[in-house]
Amino acid sequence: MSAPVLDRAGILALVPHQGAMCLWDQVVAWDDQRIRLRAGNQGDPAHPLRARGRLHALALCEYGAQAMAVHGGLLAAGQGGRAPAGVLVALRDVELAVARIDDLDGALEGEAELVAASAASQQYAFRIHHGGRLLARGRAAAVLGAELPG
Repeated sequence: MSAPVLDRAGILALVPHQGAMCLWDQVVAWDDQRIRLRAGNQGDPAHPLRARGRLHALALCEYGAQAMAVHGGLLAAGQGGRAPAGVLVALRDVELAVARIDDLDGALEGEAELVAASAASQQYAFRIHHGGRLLARGRAAAVLGAELPG
């Protein structure tokens, strides 16, 4: 396994998701169109997306959305800037192969591919794997520069 291109501290510097809500631990590889990431936090009892003691596979959509954010941050940093905050506005064609993910040992591996981008929005296709098995896939769209709730 190769060394990560970017570690958790580097990811935290790029995205608005902080603390435990930043779901990815490493960027494994990336280019202008796609990113590959790794995380091993799905079994953490303190995972911020756990509900009723379980981490439902629907949380993989947030992993996909955060892969978008990390990729956008890397693209902006490469141009000497900072990516605007985004708000997830749509999930499409989501397929989940499991019901929950907190019982999986080992790393989750994510991939996101840029489908369309403008100054106002981004659309990505994402896939999340574990041990070579596809757990989730779908498409996600975000509006950029929108006010985040809070």
